[in-house]
Amino acid sequence: MKRINFLRAAAIVLCMAAMPTAFAQAYPSKPIRLIVPFPAGGATDLFARTLSQKMGEKLGTTLVIDNKPGAGGAIGSDLAAKAPADGYTLLLATTSTHAIGPAINARLPYDTVRDFTPIAHVGDAPSVMLVPNSSPAKTVREWIAYAQKNPGKLNYASSGNGTIVQLTTELFKSQAGVFVTHIPYKGTALAIPDLISGKIDVLFDSLPTGMPHVRDGRLRALGVTTLKPSPLAPELPAIAEVLPGFESNTWFGLYGPKGLPADMTARINKAANETLADPEVRDKLSKLGIAPTIGTPTQFASMAAQDAAKWKKIITERKITGD
Repeated sequence: MKRINFLRAAAIVLCMAAMPTAFAQAYPSKPIRLIVPFPAGGATDLFARTLSQKMGEKLGTTLVIDNKPGAGGAIGSDLAAKAPADGYTLLLATTSTHAIGPAINARLPYDTVRDFTPIAHVGDAPSVMLVPNSSPAKTVREWIAYAQKNPGKLNYASSGNGTIVQLTTELFKSQAGVFVTHIPYKGTALAIPDLISGKIDVLFDSLPTGMPHVRDGRLRALGVTTLKPSPLAPELPAIAEVLPGFESNTWFGLYGPKGLPADMTARINKAANETLADPEVRDKLSKLGIAPTIGTPTQFASMAAQDAAKWKKIITERKITGD
């Protein structure tokens, strides 16, 4: 009798030990909400929609896009941070929400490190350095020399105070040792006509919105903000060839709420990486001006931390504030 009871008890223990594995294997059993903290139709939204279908197929479920714009991405990010850590709420975050935002706004209702689980770095969108056709500079090196000879006489456009466009230009100014006046606009599209006419001397714009003006012959491109020439614009040199280490990308990354189980994190990361390796997805992202990236959650966390430290340094040194 004792032996039978022992065997029964052992069987119960084994069943209980197997239960977490069974539950983990059942994930996901319903659609996953992917929060996009920016409006529909923007770059982050288009990225999410490009990623969602095939990634859902890899996970065996549907990824439902939920646009929650506002406060520079803080509203949607806060919703994700406060969601249950059950794998059914994810966030597609960006440089703006998780690297620049904390340095610009100390009163965010969440901590970008403590309140999230990094899952996957999924893409980078570099920028291009644009000048008017009337500019005497044909290269990055020539433009720096031109600016050094005319301190305070040149200006640059941005998409607003505290944006990646302003920070990229301030980083460039810091490394090049030039003084150029900031002219903020409500979006780079509004600055393009003034750049074409020569009222603005330089603009760091995203590749998909800037390069059409170059290819139409209305503007001149001097270089890209990646460490090496970008496959998205292989004809252009990297600015880092003149300013070693110069780099500025708008990155995109998947996060879950804090405490997301490691097995769920690994499964979502695997699905993201497999999706980003798909030629069709890569082609669509290339047309959006986004270079897909593949890696581990640890690599993503490290990259995001380094990027946040870089922008915090520039924001502090240059006394930059948001709009």
